[in-house]
Amino acid sequence: MRFLVTGGAGFVGANLAKELEKREHNVTVLDDFSKGVQANLELFKGEIIDGDIRTWEPASFDFDAIFHQAAITDTTVYDEKLMLSVNTDGFKRMLDFAVENGVPFIYASSAAVYGNAPSPQKEGVHEKPINAYGISKLKCDQIARDYIKKSKSPIIGLRYFNVFGPGEQHKGKMASMVFQLWKQMKGGQRPRIYKHGEQARDQVYVKDIVRANIIALEKKKSGVFNSGSGIATSFNKIIEGLRQELGLKVETDYIDNPYADKYQNSTCADLTLIGKTLGYKPQWDFDKALKEYVKYLKSIR
Repeated sequence: MRFLVTGGAGFVGANLAKELEKREHNVTVLDDFSKGVQANLELFKGEIIDGDIRTWEPASFDFDAIFHQAAITDTTVYDEKLMLSVNTDGFKRMLDFAVENGVPFIYASSAAVYGNAPSPQKEGVHEKPINAYGISKLKCDQIARDYIKKSKSPIIGLRYFNVFGPGEQHKGKMASMVFQLWKQMKGGQRPRIYKHGEQARDQVYVKDIVRANIIALEKKKSGVFNSGSGIATSFNKIIEGLRQELGLKVETDYIDNPYADKYQNSTCADLTLIGKTLGYKPQWDFDKALKEYVKYLKSIR
């Protein structure tokens, strides 16, 4: 089969493109390389198109599905007009291509749509984003839900929680907490987190997110679904795991949280809907994923 992966030079997009290719599919990557990097596609053999999802026009549409991963994912971008232009308008263009050609459309949404919702987060409940990124993604989900009512082709949105794993190094400050803490500790620094490290996030390994996308294509059942691990992992647990993997006894620096009144202390995906509808269940627990990820990080540095 022939697939288009937008944002295919990014973190999740590159992992997905390479896995699809590994399964002997013909894969085309579309990326404007504003954030994605060629290094993520080092072993990729398919076509790579340097293009913007807001303006790109296919010479002919011969794809069997679109996996839409392209977006501005920096939550500190406050330009709502830009965020909506890229994330929402670009999304709609790709969705229209899929619907007009009658092919499945699987896209990346985000847990950012929940804002400060209490944990666990559940689809359709407390969808009140607190930043431009979350607003843009919620608008995508609203458009998707509207299209689902009238489209015969499958439309599946996957709300990613905190994804970590190989290929995220280029994301800088937007890389996972796992990577940030590893980088600090590997560099000889004490890990710094807000007091007292019991904040927790749904840390999901990138391999499970790639699986969720492939399962979504196989099941072809429309909807917007949480995609995470279903477990909230504390920052203290991340640090302890890194200490063990790196063989370090470094102490933790606990600092005051200047955003305490707006800070979400826990995220955890309610996986009931995606499990019941698509049959998705995470295969990687945090400890196993961390062990493999640290091994990868050691191999490239």
